[in-house]
Amino acid sequence: MAYTPYDWQQTLRQKADYVEDRLRGGSPVAALSCREGILLLTTRRTQSKIFEIYDRLAFAGLGNPSDLEAVRHAAVDFAHAEGYQRSEQDVSIQRVVGFAISPALKRSFADPFRTPLVIRGLFVQVAEAPSEDLYYVLNYDGEFALYHDYAAAAGTDFAEVLMERVLSGEGSPNPKRKPRKALSLEEGLQRALQAWSTGRWALEEGTEAEPEPEEWEKAPLPPEEELRNVLAEALEGGGERVEAALLERDLRRERLLRFLPEEELNAFLP
Repeated sequence: MAYTPYDWQQTLRQKADYVEDRLRGGSPVAALSCREGILLLTTRRTQSKIFEIYDRLAFAGLGNPSDLEAVRHAAVDFAHAEGYQRSEQDVSIQRVVGFAISPALKRSFADPFRTPLVIRGLFVQVAEAPSEDLYYVLNYDGEFALYHDYAAAAGTDFAEVLMERVLSGEGSPNPKRKPRKALSLEEGLQRALQAWSTGRWALEEGTEAEPEPEEWEKAPLPPEEELRNVLAEALEGGGERVEAALLERDLRRERLLRFLPEEELNAFLP
């Protein structure tokens, strides 16, 4: 039986539908720059979803736990090999995403006889100043995009757009992604929790009324009371717990990724 280009395109379309349907139920990830470092926040039930890759580099994502672990291993191995063979200064998030992870995901997705990885990842690199922090959002098909100041990864593009609007602090269309004033860690936690709740709301409550893509930047954001209810339902009814970590700027520390303890988070939770 001949395998035609049409069959290949159909296979890719079916793969994309399968992965996107699986990702829709995943917990969003929010990240933004604070004066103290880069804050990453999501929720989980059992396994961790935030990982340190190398000095100044971290990774978080949603998808199948085994696929997240495979990507984490590949990123860590590449980063440490780069640091050993070249120098620590040569290890950058651009090289990890662009030369190690993205090509592997593209090969896996394009191969009609391989199961695609169910993953959407968010890679970050902390710098000496918040304005120099780097964010990469990597998709299951190997495509990635660079962001500054903040970034979000969620199960749908609509959820990501709404989360970015919250993270920008404007709550309104922000097409140029203008630099914003650096927040304190406490302010960053409040905004990240609000962004996560907005992403979950868009996935659960707003799916049926999702507007056309050209209207996403103008779509109304849910009221704060509804966002508090979404977060409370996830924590109490869904059995989830908030996972937050700070990739610190203090380069004197041996490990820069610090997970925030529950007592530090409780003041911001319903």
